Amino acid sequence: MQFSCNTNSEKRLADQVRDAKKREVIFTNIKKEWNFFDSPINETSEATMSSWPQWREFMAELANKPTKKITDFQKKSKVLTKKAMALNLNIPPQFDTPQIRSRIATLITQVQMLDLYINLDDISDKKVTKLVAEINIELVSLQRQMDKIVEKSKIPMEAGESELLQMIKDTARAIPSGNSPMPVNPVNPSNNINPNGVQR
Repeated sequence: MQFSCNTNSEKRLADQVRDAKKREVIFTNIKKEWNFFDSPINETSEATMSSWPQWREFMAELANKPTKKITDFQKKSKVLTKKAMALNLNIPPQFDTPQIRSRIATLITQVQMLDLYINLDDISDKKVTKLVAEINIELVSLQRQMDKIVEKSKIPMEAGESELLQMIKDTARAIPSGNSPMPVNPVNPSNNINPNGVQR
């Protein structure tokens, strides 16, 4: 009986040591790969930091990297989720477009996924580091779209272009959005031909 108890406690101890080593490897991998693009990649993004507080706060939170233990990364992911969701607030009018909003939505989803995976009991360091890379790709995409909007706004309109755009908008508003039935061509008696090709 004594021998059986000793064997069980040795096995438990071995399992604990193995789990501790596994957690250490996971922590080391996450710490190594937890590198976000926390600096603006273009002048537009940099200039926007002063007029869009939520963008500035999100980027600042990305720059503040945890280092000590896995629970610090778990807490950070929760804060990042809140900051990412706040990006939907007070979007500067110039950037309040479907293209920007869709990129923000994608970014929010990725940050939420990061928060989910890093807070699992059995953390997958591969999934976490993959999501960090995907968040970086979306950060670049969002900032490039912001820059594209600014560059496009600098192009002077040709004479009459603004009036044409206004007419298109007015016409679009005037057309009902429902699916109206296609008009039916009136039947012309003179063209009423029976299947034998004889005019009736």
